[in-house]
Amino acid sequence: EEINRSSWILPNITLGYQIFDSCGAAPISLSGALGAISGKEFNVPNFSCWGNSKMVGFVGDLSTDTTYTIAQLVGALSYPQISYGTMNPIFSDKSQFPSFYRTIPNEEAEMDGIVQILKHFGWKWVGLIISDDAIGYRARERISKELASRGGCLAFSALIDYNDELVEEIEKTTVNVIVLFISQDTEFTKLYSLYNLPPKLWITSNFIHNIIMFIDQNLEFTLNGSLSLLIQEGEIPGFEQFFYTYSPNNYPNDAIIASMWPSLFQHYFIDSPSSISEFPGGNLKNRTGNKNFNDVDLFMYWNYHYRVTYRIYTAVYALARALHNLYSAQPPANHWGKLESLKHRVKPWQTPEPLCNAPCAPGYRKAKKEGAPSCCYDCVPCVDGEISNTSDAPSCFRCPGYEMSNEQRTACVPKMKNYLSYGETLGASLASIALVLFLTTSAVQGVFVKYWHTTIVKANNQNLSCLLLISLMLCFLCTLLFIGRPTQICCLLRQVTFGVVFTISVSSVLAKTLTVIIAFNATKPGSTLKKFVGFQVPIVLVTICSLGEIAICIVWMTFDPPFLETDIFSERDTIILQCNEGSVTFFFSIIGYIGTLALLSFIAAFLAKDFPDRFNEAKNITFSMLGFCSVWGAFVPAYLSSKGSRMVAVEIFAILSSSAGLLGCIFGPKCYIIFLRPQLNTKVTAYQIH
Repeated sequence: EEINRSSWILPNITLGYQIFDSCGAAPISLSGALGAISGKEFNVPNFSCWGNSKMVGFVGDLSTDTTYTIAQLVGALSYPQISYGTMNPIFSDKSQFPSFYRTIPNEEAEMDGIVQILKHFGWKWVGLIISDDAIGYRARERISKELASRGGCLAFSALIDYNDELVEEIEKTTVNVIVLFISQDTEFTKLYSLYNLPPKLWITSNFIHNIIMFIDQNLEFTLNGSLSLLIQEGEIPGFEQFFYTYSPNNYPNDAIIASMWPSLFQHYFIDSPSSISEFPGGNLKNRTGNKNFNDVDLFMYWNYHYRVTYRIYTAVYALARALHNLYSAQPPANHWGKLESLKHRVKPWQTPEPLCNAPCAPGYRKAKKEGAPSCCYDCVPCVDGEISNTSDAPSCFRCPGYEMSNEQRTACVPKMKNYLSYGETLGASLASIALVLFLTTSAVQGVFVKYWHTTIVKANNQNLSCLLLISLMLCFLCTLLFIGRPTQICCLLRQVTFGVVFTISVSSVLAKTLTVIIAFNATKPGSTLKKFVGFQVPIVLVTICSLGEIAICIVWMTFDPPFLETDIFSERDTIILQCNEGSVTFFFSIIGYIGTLALLSFIAAFLAKDFPDRFNEAKNITFSMLGFCSVWGAFVPAYLSSKGSRMVAVEIFAILSSSAGLLGCIFGPKCYIIFLRPQLNTKVTAYQIH
């Protein structure tokens, strides 16, 4: 009526219609299609009795089976068909159904819509209940495949049935979200009416609006907070007024309204609905008066049931517009661009966590559980040196060599650089001790210069004593090359400087000892050692011994010199900045060379310890060399078992302690006599024999 009264669509053209009830059966739908084409009471294939009227197209049907049957017939005759009910993807194949259209989405779009909901909320572990038909099986295949592609899985998959097993499966499962994809709303209605289903967050296909009419407290409790995909609805202008004023008075020839009217108003005018056949159309009109749908409770027909009606309304208008374009010789226009396929309002609500287990936090990785679904896993913390900075990380990745993992294993942070610095307690302490010992040695040097002409200074070769004191001062200062951030220059200089200076110190001690031995033995009649008494012999001895150490250092620097090394593997949390000695053989060769000189000094001093001279320092040298050899003997295993700054500290300690031993044992007694026993610092005392 609306189209025929319209002046802007199909003017001067009247549309007619025929309504056939398929009863949801394919044979009846086929009979209706044949009747619509032939126009006779008895269906005549390939023959039309419509006269000047033309068949425009078909609108229908609701179910897939009946729609398919109609499409097979009318498609072969190139009649357009618009379905308002079937979502089967088979009808999207234009090679089979070139003139088929529909005002409802493809069911694959509905399945993808459910997948998008799961993706939006991050739900990866859900249950799935489907109907026992092709639609359900297609839904299971598509949803499970898409879920698996995002790392999710199905906790269970079941066919909807009316037995205890399904209900037990729903009750015992720990999932909070269940997808319900069924083709018939009656299936869920029966299940709910037989069993008390536990509350879950249900994600349902579009059947759910058909059971909202059952206002039940338990149902509201079960479905509270659930989500459902609904087919598009829309307003039909004037339809509600038309519907509620519809009556047999206005449409006396409508057979459908005549058949249903007595059941709606039987308590007003008729004793038994079965006797409706006794009342022809005229009698029915007279008995019901002006009754219409406003006079009965039509809760079942409230406007949320206009979804199907709206799709039929849209289908009829699609045919009318296409026909109008044909008559107007206009190209088809897209009238659907402004229609939104789905509108929804989501009120704030607490979303559940449908996961087999809580997501793995950053710092953990997923580890598969044996015998569990693929989306069920344990969360294993990343090992030291590896991190994961995303949730549900499949694996941890290792930090670069110059970085380490933080305590939470969520980020790589730069490693601390390990070297003996002046800023730390150990480095500052060793540097302070070295400076104190240097100043002490300088003070002793000053004392010796001041008392240069006294007996105790002259008696022990004052020139060698000064050389020894100077070398000891350099020994204390050379330890500063070992402290601080190492550089290539420091690596080249520190061991060479230490080796040469320390060799001068020990060879000076050796020369002092040999000088005493030569001096006492030269006094014997006929001794050939008289020619070695003098200043030149000790200096020559120190020079020769020092040249030997210098030769070893030159060869070392030439073939395998020390170099700056960055060690990222020895310690977990630090980068060791150290000087690699290059050749360990050369390094221990200079240590061994000094040790050999110290051993010779010890032996010589031990032999001269009983010489009759109050100022004979052989005993002092013996003790100093004994301490010297003990320190460097302990140095070797301690050095080899240390790394980083501790290794450097061990060597500094050995240098300082052995040098301090020489200073204290050799020069301590002399200073004692100079300051506290000056009466002993005379020539008479010097030649007393004990």
